[in-house]
Parts: sequence; structure tokens; C-alpha cells
Amino acid sequence: MRIVYFTHSLASCWNHGNAHFLRGVLSELVARGHEVAVWEPHGAWSLANLLADHGEAGLAPYHRAYPELGSQTYGQDDPVEAMVDGADLVIVHEWNDPALVAQLGRIRARGARFRLLFHDTHHRVVSEPEAMRAYDLSGYDGVLAFGEALAEVYRDWGWGGRVWTWHEAADLRRFHPPAEERQREGVIWIGNWGDGERTAELEQFLLAPARDAGLPLDIYGVRYPQPALEMLELYGVRYHGWAANACAPELFAEHLATVHVPRRYYATLLPGIPTIRVFEALASGIPLVSAPWDDCEGLFTPGADFLVARDGAEMTGQLRALAADADLRRSLAEHGLTTIRARHSCAHRVDELLAILAALQSPPARSAA
Repeated sequence: MRIVYFTHSLASCWNHGNAHFLRGVLSELVARGHEVAVWEPHGAWSLANLLADHGEAGLAPYHRAYPELGSQTYGQDDPVEAMVDGADLVIVHEWNDPALVAQLGRIRARGARFRLLFHDTHHRVVSEPEAMRAYDLSGYDGVLAFGEALAEVYRDWGWGGRVWTWHEAADLRRFHPPAEERQREGVIWIGNWGDGERTAELEQFLLAPARDAGLPLDIYGVRYPQPALEMLELYGVRYHGWAANACAPELFAEHLATVHVPRRYYATLLPGIPTIRVFEALASGIPLVSAPWDDCEGLFTPGADFLVARDGAEMTGQLRALAADADLRRSLAEHGLTTIRARHSCAHRVDELLAILAALQSPPARSAA
């Protein structure tokens, strides 16, 4: 089968979390013998920022980890029909230009043989609903939403049974516990500061608890404005800047624990959607403590796969407990890893995708109204 995916960037994971999941899923499809083509726009801001910060060397971890993957760039005037020639399935990520999204829909509506799916992995349906409703999806066969709460929004918009919940997952070929355990120390958090929508939560559930528990804290990520950097310095944080996602398992392996601090939209308006870092951390065998987050879809077993803290004081207590109790760390790591291997790998998501495609083949899908 020939699969074409339109992404913002496959080569760069600089402030672009979808690249993590996409690489794992495409790698799995290639391993199963499918033909994969990836298109990304020329001048994508994620890649531009990565190259500006680190040059071509910033791409080396991706190329080393995923030698079987590659992508092609396109410009505004390039013929879109040629990009999807011979495709059986075309998937378009929501962080693409609305004009491209609409053009692909028109090609499908004119009778193109491929199935066409829109892939939404963001909170903009609730944070910027008018911007998302401006996308012309009238020619699309369906929507892949990375959480049930997000899928419900599309159902309310008239998609009915043609929207599927397709969670992110861990790439087990790259994310796994270290072959040999080494000395672990302190807490690690890998995440971007963003637009300040969880500043208070990061201070309450990460910065202050690590300090109060007496544990060194290493932070990796981008888009940290000067006030954020000053806050990190105030709490004695070791800030390292950007880290390639392919290097995350090694970084996890050096630390006792990590913390999940969901963005506000995923803690309130879109419950049940974890960030991909939860899947990746558990797959890497590191104990995790989560700030309040409603696992309403039952993806995990809170308390067994990871610990939960209802407030900053409880987070401090959980980190202290992990630092003092090797058996607790071992139990969490083993249980979380078992859950990922049983339910949340990129291989599982490929199985789900192929089942969705089979459902679309018979009976033939109709276009959205």
C-alpha cells in the first residue's frame, strides 16, 4: 500500500510534538512493507528554528535513529496532484496551510482513488474553534482525533461515525529501558514553555516540589522567554535547551523520575488526552508522577502505571517517596512499561489505522456535508 502524509515537518521536532508519533508510525509502516511518502512545506518554522539554533548538526539524531525515513519539501506552486499520485491513503495533519487542506479535498471529491483523512493532534478546536472550522474538509473521508474529547467536538460538527479516536503512542524500537542500568539522579522534565498557559502549574507541580524534595531538576525544551529563564534560575534548575527527541530515552535513563504537567486545555476542556511524553517516558522505564489529569478514557492505571499528585505538597511527597524507595521506582517502571507494550505502541496504532482504512473501503465513504 502507498501512504502519503502531509506534515508540518518530519525532520524537525523543535516545538513540534507530532513529529515524535509520526516517525514511529511511519517507521512501523515501512517495517511492514508499505510504501511511505512524506511531504512538508518549504521553510517550515520548526525546521527553520532548529537550523537557526543548531545548524545541520541538529538533524543528526533524527537521521541516525530513523535511517529508513525521509521527506520531501514542496512550495506553493508545486502540483499537489503529483504528490498524491498512486496513493491508497492520504493523511493531512492539522498544522498545514488551509489552502493545501482544501485542495486535497477537492482532488478527492473529483474521484481520486485514495482515502483522505484529516489528523488533528492539537487543542485548537477548543482554543481557536473558528480557525479550525475555517478548514474546508468537505472532500475528506474522515478525521483522526488524538483523544475522545476531541473526537466528540468533530461529531458535534457533523462528522458522526466518520471520526476516529487515534491516540498517540510510543515508538518501542527507540523508546525502551536502557540495556544496562546506570546511576540515576534527580528529576527530569522534557517540555516546551509555550505561551505561558501553564506557568503557574509548572511552578506548583514541578519547580517548587523538586526544590522542596531536595532533588536536582534538569529541564530540556524550547520557547523559554526571559522571565521563564529567571524563574528556573530562582529555583536552581539546570536548563539545557532543546534536546532531540531521539535522545530522550538516554536522558530518561539518567534520572530517578519525571513529571507530567498537562497543558490547561487538556486538564479542563479536552480531558483524557495525555501528551506523548507520558507514553515515551513509561516506555523508557522511568517512574512518572502526574499533576491532576483525568484519565477518563482508561488509558492507564493511575497509582500503578504512575503516581498522581493533587497539589504541590503531594507532588513533593511523591518525589521524596520515589527518591527513597527503589522498590517503588521498580514497580512503577515495570507496570508502566507493561501497559505501553500491551496497548500503546506505534505498532498498535498502525493496527488501528489499517482497521480504519478497511472500514472506509466497504462501504465506500461519503464526503462530509
